[in-house]
Amino acid sequence: MSSHSHRNPFFINTILLGGTPAQKIAAAHSAGFEQIEILTHDVEGHEGSPEDLGRWLQELGIGLTDYQVLRDFDGAPESLRENKRAEALSMLNVASRIGADTLLVTASSDPACVAVNIDDDLRWLAGEAATRRLRIAYEGLAWSKINFTLGAAWNCVQRLNIPNLGLVVDPFHLFVRGGTARDLDNIPMDRIFILQLCDSDLDNCNNLQLVIDTARHRRLLPGQGRFPINTILERFKAGGYTGPVGIEVFNDVLRERDPKVTAEEAMSALKGIWQE
Repeated sequence: MSSHSHRNPFFINTILLGGTPAQKIAAAHSAGFEQIEILTHDVEGHEGSPEDLGRWLQELGIGLTDYQVLRDFDGAPESLRENKRAEALSMLNVASRIGADTLLVTASSDPACVAVNIDDDLRWLAGEAATRRLRIAYEGLAWSKINFTLGAAWNCVQRLNIPNLGLVVDPFHLFVRGGTARDLDNIPMDRIFILQLCDSDLDNCNNLQLVIDTARHRRLLPGQGRFPINTILERFKAGGYTGPVGIEVFNDVLRERDPKVTAEEAMSALKGIWQE
């Protein structure tokens, strides 16, 4: 829509790119991305300390959309709860050390997830994040045990009503479980921290193993599959979304290619669907 004039920061998730962490970051920078989503193994694989990585990103002028990913944290079974909280604290500290302001947390996919503990766990996590001036971006996965729909994840965030706890929206998890852009209608745009984009030829699929396999290995760049992505983008633009917009594509074939070529293709795909 022409009324949407805000320039949203463009990001790429390092999961799409092959090469060393340094090569991935250089490729993202070369392609014109302003931010990256960076995974634990890329921080650990970088030569130098997390602080060194953060300084280099600052010198390049690349921001961090988020640090990821804390999995199976909310509703962790009692026998694992203490360990998951220790892992969460470690990740929050690394996020601070690299200069990220957001930790991405996926809704638990542990079959033993304890539903009644989810609110308490997320409240604790958001509190720990707040002491470090960090945000928690919560993402329901298509195969999460409890909060596997956007509506369910939003109900959780809304119920807790904590300023530094917000949502991640990813069309993959929305569309493969039969959701539509209408699922966004009651969610204020300022409660959505990150918009991750991808595409797929898989939609409304009841085979969760196929969903997981596709999600982790065969996603497509936006505009290359069957998702009605424009229906989502129209709502974000009309709603005045001001957060980051980017590419999160897990694709084994693209990851084998020259990261600079892949990053450029990703930027082209992103500009093709987002910019008017």
